[in-house]
Amino acid sequence: MSRTPLLIAGAFNAEERARLEAAHSSTYVAGPEEMGALDDETRAQVRAIAYKGHKAFGGDAMDHFPNLGVIANFGVGYDAIDVSAASARGVKVTNTPDVLNDDVADLAVAMLLAQSRNMIAGDARARTGLWAKEGELPLNRKASGSSVGIVGLGRIGREIADRLAAFKMDIHYHARSEKETPGWTFHADVVSLAQAVDFMVIALVGGPATENYVTREAIEALGPRGVIINISRGTTIDEGAMLDALENGTIAGAGLDVFLNEPNIDPRFAALDNVVLQPHQGSGTVETRRAMAMLQLDNVTAHLEGKDLVTPVN
Repeated sequence: MSRTPLLIAGAFNAEERARLEAAHSSTYVAGPEEMGALDDETRAQVRAIAYKGHKAFGGDAMDHFPNLGVIANFGVGYDAIDVSAASARGVKVTNTPDVLNDDVADLAVAMLLAQSRNMIAGDARARTGLWAKEGELPLNRKASGSSVGIVGLGRIGREIADRLAAFKMDIHYHARSEKETPGWTFHADVVSLAQAVDFMVIALVGGPATENYVTREAIEALGPRGVIINISRGTTIDEGAMLDALENGTIAGAGLDVFLNEPNIDPRFAALDNVVLQPHQGSGTVETRRAMAMLQLDNVTAHLEGKDLVTPVN
C-alpha cells in the first residue's frame, strides 16, 4: 500500500482538507503548477488526486504521476480538467453532481428577483438614509408572470425552471433535444429563445463545447427589457458583447455569478448600475459544500479500495 496514495490539490478550506487528510495519507499542493516540484517517490505513490479549483489541469500535470487512477473533482463542473487527456492515460474523472442543484438554482432565482426589483439599490437607500432624503425608489418591474428562457435544461436548469414555474412564469428552454415538459416551449436555438422571453437564464456546462454559446446575436435578440442571469461559467457567453449591451441599453440588465478571468473580473462591470454581481458562490452554503466534500471523498475512497466510482465522468 502506498504511504501517500492521495494528493490534495487546490483551494480547499481547512475543514475540507482536514476531512481528506483524516481519511487517507496524503500530500498537499496549491494547484497543478506545483505538482512537478514533488519528489519522484511521492509522485510514484499517488493513486488519486482530490482537486478543487479553476486552474487548468492538463495531461502534462497528470504525467507526473505514473500510478494515478482517478481525479476526483470538487464541483459539478469539471471543465478545468482535460478529461480527454485523462481518458487517454487511463485516468478516471469524477465530479459532485446533484448535491448542489438546489443552492445554485436558489441563487439564480435570487439574482433574477434582486435584479428585477432593484434590491441592491433599495438596500443602499434604506441603509444610508437616502430613503428619508430622496424618497422611494423609482418603480421597478414585476417578475411573476413574465417569460423566462432556460439555456441548458440539465439537472440545475430543470430546478431553476421548476422554481420559476411557481412564480407563474411562462417557461421556455433550449437544450440538445426536446424534453418531457408539458406546457413549456422548446427552442432549437438560443436566438429564437431570446426573442421570445423577458429573462434568459444560462445553466450550461462549461468547456470548449459551450464557449461563447450565447452569442452577441442572442444577447441583442433579448431586447431592451431583457435580463441575463448566468450561473454556469463565464465562458458560456460572449462577455464583451454582454458588457456592450449593458452599457448601451440594448438589454435591461443582468445577474451574474460567473465571469471570465475570475476573480479578476472586467472593471467595466463595477461601473454598471443595472447588474447584480456575485463572487461565484452558487454552491456556497455550509450544507452543500459539506455534501460536495463528502461525495468527492467517497469517490477517492472507492478508487483506493478497488470499488466502483460513485459519480464517474468518463
